[in-house]
Amino acid sequence: MTRTDPPSGPRHSPIEDVLAFLSAAILAALGIAIFEKAGLVTGGTAGLALLATYRFGLPFGAAFVLVNLPFFALALWRMGWRFTAKTAVAVVLLAAVAEIQRPLLAIGAVQPAWAALVGGLLLGIALLILFRHRGSLGGFNVLVLYLQERFGWRAGWVQLGLDAAILLSSLGVVAPPIVALSLLGALALNLTLAVNHRPGRYMAV
Repeated sequence: MTRTDPPSGPRHSPIEDVLAFLSAAILAALGIAIFEKAGLVTGGTAGLALLATYRFGLPFGAAFVLVNLPFFALALWRMGWRFTAKTAVAVVLLAAVAEIQRPLLAIGAVQPAWAALVGGLLLGIALLILFRHRGSLGGFNVLVLYLQERFGWRAGWVQLGLDAAILLSSLGVVAPPIVALSLLGALALNLTLAVNHRPGRYMAV
């Protein structure tokens, strides 16, 4: 199987890409902070990084970059160097913003169900912005975007299944009620993608 050709039409300008990536990083970092405050997890490499933060005390930013490293090879192989470079920038940018915002953001308390919904929506919107600027946050984003553009499978639905598998595998580390609420967050995230990032409308490479 070969990578699909880039879609025709004008590309975003470099300035538009910079603004979009900064916006996505801020929204995603806020979503992660809300999840973290409520003790929730999410899917994909962000979820794996949160689990590493809870279990080993690693800073989220460092854990997020580390778990994404193997996926850069897949991105380069299947999605091309431009997408891979943008994804690497987005991953590093989110890792940096997540750590920079810690002294700037004080969340007193958040109800877990509301945290799952709002955090999932924020992450979904951040990913939607990146997808439309031909980037991603790495991890399963690379795989689901390739499957959508190669076979027309909705990225949101495929990623929901993968995210659910990760969340269910975290039952040994996270209490079942927290996993259930985290699934709500994954549903909000991936429903945002499934509804707004449809095959034939916006392509990622």
